[in-house]
Amino acid sequence: MTKVVPSFQQLIRNPVHLLAFGFGSGLAPKAPGTAGTLVALLLWPMLATLPLAVYLLIVALAAVGGFYLCGKTASDLGVHDHQGIVWDEIAGFWLAMTAVPVTWTWMLSGFILFRLFDIWKPWPIGWLDKQVGGGVGIMLDDLVAGLFTWLLLFLAITFL
Repeated sequence: MTKVVPSFQQLIRNPVHLLAFGFGSGLAPKAPGTAGTLVALLLWPMLATLPLAVYLLIVALAAVGGFYLCGKTASDLGVHDHQGIVWDEIAGFWLAMTAVPVTWTWMLSGFILFRLFDIWKPWPIGWLDKQVGGGVGIMLDDLVAGLFTWLLLFLAITFL
């Protein structure tokens, strides 16, 4: 099966694909998941200034909406988990950074931990990635990577 790579012009014409491709960051020729996480990192300091309840609502909407965005885009492109679909990284990173102080140290720590969990896929992340299909499957492994990252950050914030 030939992998379809949409152009930025095609993404602009389809808002679902534009969001799923992380505002175009998923078109990065190398490491599109990292590019998508960088977009999340750039938006995160603004989101982090919101009240926690509003922040959590946005993360929940990003996650639940991502089930549709990622699933629809993957279906339209005919590829189960196209590497350019990075909305899952965006939502997962935002989950990882819930209630984390907005400093360069914590931002970099969260970025590195999240990327490591997303790339290495320790259990159950790798299992979920292989066993759960559709938009839920695309999103779920990154949301769990976000939870693992958040847990390590929370422990570091609490005990360091």
